Amino acid sequence: MNGKKRSYLVIGIFLLVATTACQISYDLSQFTQSAPGPQQPALKVEPTQQTLAPQAPTPPLVIPPDAQMMEELLVALFERVNPGVVAIQTLTAQGSGLGSGFVVDTQGHVVTNYHVVEGADELEVDFPSGYKVRGEVIAVDLDSDLAVIKVNVPVSQLKPLPMGDSDQLKVGQTVVAIGNPFGLSSTMTVGVVSAKGRTLESIRQAPTGGFFSAGDLIQTDASINPGNSGGPLLNLKGEVVGVNRAIRTTGTTATGDPVNSGIGFAISINIVKRVVPVLIEKGKYDYPYIGVTARESISLIEQEALGLNTAVGAYIIEVSKGGPADKAGLRGGSARTSIPGLLAGGDLIIRVDDQPVQVFGDLLSYLMKNKSPGEEITITVLRDGKEKEFVVKLEKRP
Repeated sequence: MNGKKRSYLVIGIFLLVATTACQISYDLSQFTQSAPGPQQPALKVEPTQQTLAPQAPTPPLVIPPDAQMMEELLVALFERVNPGVVAIQTLTAQGSGLGSGFVVDTQGHVVTNYHVVEGADELEVDFPSGYKVRGEVIAVDLDSDLAVIKVNVPVSQLKPLPMGDSDQLKVGQTVVAIGNPFGLSSTMTVGVVSAKGRTLESIRQAPTGGFFSAGDLIQTDASINPGNSGGPLLNLKGEVVGVNRAIRTTGTTATGDPVNSGIGFAISINIVKRVVPVLIEKGKYDYPYIGVTARESISLIEQEALGLNTAVGAYIIEVSKGGPADKAGLRGGSARTSIPGLLAGGDLIIRVDDQPVQVFGDLLSYLMKNKSPGEEITITVLRDGKEKEFVVKLEKRP
């Protein structure tokens, strides 16, 4: 009996101690979380030191085979093409300038834009290898904004780029631009062909005071910025399909440079292949001249105001007096319409030789790529609702 009591007593004492310990633990917990009073300083409780188990790094993403192939293709393209792309630095009366260019043969000829070298008193060509040399402008073409520079360098520095066929380009096709935007050498950007057959004003002024048109331009969203001008636009085979020329933008940087807006233009390589050899041989190139001013396209509202059966074609606004079109009998607008400045009565060009003309750019591209001064073309127009043909003998731009 006494043994049992002692056991009960021990158990009771144990329970009492355990209960008291729990109560003290609870009270201490409450005490350390409250604000310390003036007579009751807070207890300092050291944090428990814990060792975290090492974590395995997040595994890298698995690149799909098609994406990896594209990545490898772009890397290989850059490594192959970049040695033939140069930086061009100029010094003019207005200050320094920067552009791009590319090697076209092993005789030391480099193609760039005319506006890159315009007015240059000093001209330097820098190769990706680090080789730097003075260059000489031997020929320019203001109509297409092209220039040819001659450099005297070891043949080992000359890596001519292959030229493609811009007529085979399709909208949506991937293209690559390489150049020196804002002086950042050997920069590569990627985009697509956004459109073909665009037109811009050339740098060459016409006798009437306006500017002749440049045609067969490629529109792309590959980033083109100041310094890219004159550099190559390439297909995925590494072939040059265009020469980067300009961007269309409404914004500028703090220094006044235009900001890329995803609309860039390049001179088609088929124009380059036609023009540059003549520039190297003769120092100039003569473009065919027809002598008309036409709207790029007309809207349905304009079609109705003009009294036309269709809006497809190039509407002649004005015919240059004494020019080839005037001699052939083509006519421009002369009668007022409900739209200020738009005159009715002009011919609507719908075909040149056997090629359909949907917009003025179609006519201009055909002439620039296929015809020379002195040759004849057949132009089909809609006049008073009926088709008429005119034979026009082309002249050179005055």
